[in-house]
Amino acid sequence: MKLIVDLHLHSHYSRSTSPDLTLENIYKWGKIKGINIIGTADFTHPLYLQEIKEKLIPAEPGLFTLREDLAKEIDSQLPASVRSNLMRFILSTEISNIYSKNEKVRKMHNMVILPDFKSVDSLNSILSQIGNLKADGRPILGLDSKKLLEIVIGLDEYAQFIPAHIWTPWFSLYGSRSGFNSIEEAFEELSDHIKIVETGLSSDPFMNWRIKDLDGLTLISDSDAHSAQKLGREANMLDIDLDYQDLISALRSNDERMLGTIEFFPQEGKYHYDGHRSCNVFMSPSQSAKVNGICPVCGKPLIIGVDNRVNELADRSRGEDFKPKKHKLVEYIIPLAEILAELNNTKSTTGKRVTEQYHKLINSLGSEFEILRKIDINTIKGNGFKEVAQAISKLRQRDVYIKPGYDGVYGIIKVFPPKEHDKGFQLGLLN
Repeated sequence: MKLIVDLHLHSHYSRSTSPDLTLENIYKWGKIKGINIIGTADFTHPLYLQEIKEKLIPAEPGLFTLREDLAKEIDSQLPASVRSNLMRFILSTEISNIYSKNEKVRKMHNMVILPDFKSVDSLNSILSQIGNLKADGRPILGLDSKKLLEIVIGLDEYAQFIPAHIWTPWFSLYGSRSGFNSIEEAFEELSDHIKIVETGLSSDPFMNWRIKDLDGLTLISDSDAHSAQKLGREANMLDIDLDYQDLISALRSNDERMLGTIEFFPQEGKYHYDGHRSCNVFMSPSQSAKVNGICPVCGKPLIIGVDNRVNELADRSRGEDFKPKKHKLVEYIIPLAEILAELNNTKSTTGKRVTEQYHKLINSLGSEFEILRKIDINTIKGNGFKEVAQAISKLRQRDVYIKPGYDGVYGIIKVFPPKEHDKGFQLGLLN
C-alpha cells in the first residue's frame, strides 16, 4: 500500500507553536493534505499524553486512529473529496538534548518513535528523573544524545531513534554552531544503531548524498510543523503494509519499500544560506568566503547556513558525480497556500481570499498532495483553476524562482518571474 508519512511535528504544548495543534486538527488537516500516517508528537508531555490516551484508539498494529465520536464530528465537516482519506497516528516525539561533550556545548534535537504506550510510559519514567517533562512539549534535557539512544534501543526491538533536521545550525547532529563532524563523534560505539536521519527543510537528499558519513542510511523528510496547516510541507513515500513494524523495518533497511521523499525546495528553508537576520544580509557560501564569514554590516561572524556546512563536510563535489546511480524518488513541492498567495499578490497564506480559494480547490479536486503531485493539469484547468494549473505545471517542472532563506528567515519560492523591485531571486532549476 502506497502511503504518505509525516513523522515529525509538534503539539499545542510545545513552545512557539499554534494552539490549533490538537489531535482533532491534526486528523482534519491530515485528511485535507492527503497524509496517511502522522506522528502524534510530544508524547513526553504528561498532559498531552493524557490527551493521546483519551482521544486515540488502537487500529492496525502499532497505529492509532481518532476516537470514533471525535472522528465522526470532524468527518461531517470535511468535503466529500477528502472525507474517506486514510489517516492514522503513530507515537512520536522530539527531544532537545543540550550537553557538553569533548569540551564543547552540544545541542541536538532527536526524534523518538515507539510502538505502544508501554514503551512510552517506560521512556517517560526514565526521562522524568533527568528533566522537567511538563515544561515543554519538546523537553530540554541535559542528556548526551548517545545516552538517549542507549535508553531508546533498550525499550523495544522496534523503538526508533532518529537525529532530527541534521543540518540546522543551532540544534542538530551536524549543526555549524553546536553539532559534530560525524555520526561516530556523536554516538561512538552505538553509531551502528543510527539507521535513519532526517534531512530538514534546508537540505534535500542530493545535498546529503555528498556526505560519505551518510552512505547507506535512510534519508527521511518531515514537516516539523508548528501549526496544523504546515503538515506535510515535507513527507515520506512508502509502499508498506499498514503496520508499525513494517514501517520501521522499511525505514531501517532503506529497501524498495522506501520510495522516496517529498521536499521543500531546500532554499526555502530558513537556514539554507549564511547570513544575519538583524542586518538583512544573506550570502551564498562563495560570497561568504570572500568576506571570511564576517558580516559586512555589523562585523560579527555570520550564521553559517546548511549549504555552506554541507560543503565543509562533503566528500563529493556538486554535480552529476554525487548522485547515486540508483536513488530514491525526490519530489519538490510548494505548499498550495503559498502558490495561491503568490497568485493573489499577498504575503499572507491565511488571508480570507487565499483560504476561500484553497478550500474551493480541495472541495473540487481532492487532497492537497493530489492537486500538487497527481491530478492532470488539464483537469485542474477544466475545473476553473486556469492560473493554478499553470503554476502547478511550472512547479512540477521545477521552473521556479528562489530567494534563499538564512539565519531563521524562510526563503521565498515563486513560480512566476519576480517583480523588478524584488531582489535576490535566482532561477531555481535543481538537480
